[in-house]
Amino acid sequence: MTRPNWVDDSLLPFESRFVRIGGCTVHYIDEGQGTPILFLHGNPTWSFLYRDIIDLLRHRFRCIALDHPGFGLSSAPSTYGFTPAEHAHTVERFILEHDLGQLTVMGHDWGGPIGLGAASRHPDRIAALVVANTWAWPANSSPFLQGFSRLAGGPLGRMLIERYNSFVKLSMPLGTARTHVPPKVMEHYRRPFASPAARRPTWVFPRAILKSHNYLLEVERGLSRLADRPALILWGTRDMAFRGNARRRFERAFPHHHTILLRGAGHYIQEDASAEVADAISVWHPLAPKRNRAIA
Repeated sequence: MTRPNWVDDSLLPFESRFVRIGGCTVHYIDEGQGTPILFLHGNPTWSFLYRDIIDLLRHRFRCIALDHPGFGLSSAPSTYGFTPAEHAHTVERFILEHDLGQLTVMGHDWGGPIGLGAASRHPDRIAALVVANTWAWPANSSPFLQGFSRLAGGPLGRMLIERYNSFVKLSMPLGTARTHVPPKVMEHYRRPFASPAARRPTWVFPRAILKSHNYLLEVERGLSRLADRPALILWGTRDMAFRGNARRRFERAFPHHHTILLRGAGHYIQEDASAEVADAISVWHPLAPKRNRAIA
């Protein structure tokens, strides 16, 4: 497969790769050599979200970023439901089929519970974790997430999302605080969801905050299998959805953590603070080349 013409090579200057997993065609980027880092996106983004971070890290690490089926350049059969559990299974298959070991998993937004769910099933393959403005447990303790799920994941939300692509149009501007997302970049977030049918995955995710209770409970229980791994916690402080209580919960779950607050950054830290994110990973990573780990 080849990627569509609307993808600007100057914005995404990496080779697009495709692999078949469980009837899905999964698009991914695989740049650099050395210790692998798997970057996982949430809603309504795709591997494009990590473009600047990958560009900064690919000379030190093997940087891999995939698109969940139904997002970005990945596609899914009609039987695929776009649920977090299905996405976690796809990520798990990707890890196994590419025989990834000594792996660092970075999860943001829905990429957190998806990546942590897959990682906890194969802790022997996981060297370290990066969690960024995300969560990994049922939404019982968050009135905001519960209300958001009922609104955006309900009938009104579905109509607005499928008819107007409202999740993309609203979430990206509202989820960035330091920067204004340029029109060309916004176009790359809109284009994967060009039709009402293509927008269904962006509606399933908010609905799944409540509907995927059992899966999120499984993810929470699996955190104990990863508790001895070093974890980097990166947190944009102006995120409306994931605030300090979620960050502190991760700090308790991962005793060997290092936390960096990205002050003034919003939910999409990859757009607001890409250089800081890349620098933080380079300095902290336990398997980074020694000559690159000294802090000036």
